[in-house]
Amino acid sequence: MNECQAVKVTIGMCIKNSEATIKQAIDSVLNQDFPHKLMELIIVDGYSQDDTLKIVKERLRDANIRFRIFFEREGLGRARQIVVDNAEGKYIVWVDGDMILSRDFIKKQVKFMDSSPKVGIAKGKYVILKEGENGNLVAFLEDVEFMLITQHTGETNARVLATSGCIYRTKAIREVGGFDPTMRGVGEDMDAESRVRAAGWKLYIASAIFQEVRRKSWKALWEEYVWHGKGARHLFRKNEHAISLYKIFPPIVIVTKFFQIPTAYKLTHRKTVLLIPLHYIFKRCAWLLGFIRSS
Repeated sequence: MNECQAVKVTIGMCIKNSEATIKQAIDSVLNQDFPHKLMELIIVDGYSQDDTLKIVKERLRDANIRFRIFFEREGLGRARQIVVDNAEGKYIVWVDGDMILSRDFIKKQVKFMDSSPKVGIAKGKYVILKEGENGNLVAFLEDVEFMLITQHTGETNARVLATSGCIYRTKAIREVGGFDPTMRGVGEDMDAESRVRAAGWKLYIASAIFQEVRRKSWKALWEEYVWHGKGARHLFRKNEHAISLYKIFPPIVIVTKFFQIPTAYKLTHRKTVLLIPLHYIFKRCAWLLGFIRSS
């Protein structure tokens, strides 16, 4: 689009090899009931080797939203900083290539931020995809964990919200220097969030709803969390206070997971929530392996 109109919201999509899910993600942006003339879409592609970019261009060809596409080879820190550097909006909404926004997501997030000037970052509430889309055990257990994390709205002291489903106040993230472009793997979000919080901004869970398409095999989940562990190691080298290693495997955490089972069952009515503690241990073992390998 060539209209010269003030942008209220920048949607940042950092993607790579997401051909299986990117259509849903893009369509959920295009279907927003927030005025499209007040939105812009910045896509940063990590030189995808599949049809991700082809699908993106096809979906945006006749779209009534202004957009720009950038490329990078240096990882998530650089990709997110490209969005921050180029954002014209007062707010940045982060949408991953496997995310699906509710139709009123951006409207609700913007309304919340407009009424909460001290909030730097607000994450939406995670809900499980309709039956059949994330229907297998691996995806379901991962869904439940994210749903439990975001079930209560209000100010949060969570160590990491992750960027997916978050709205950032552009002023806040720029004030703290943005994302670290030297961070190639995950952990760039935790690093940025810790600096935003340290600068005096509040972090919240808001009511806007989003969903994600989850990994569907134990192997894929294992590889994902090994990657998370590697990224955490790089973050730990930068700021050893950002990660409390003693909190990764303490007995109290496992006990907490058992106490989450009744709430999870109330929300899902599925007995497979009994596997939540084992699911947690599985992921933490993968995380620890990645952390050690990056030593």
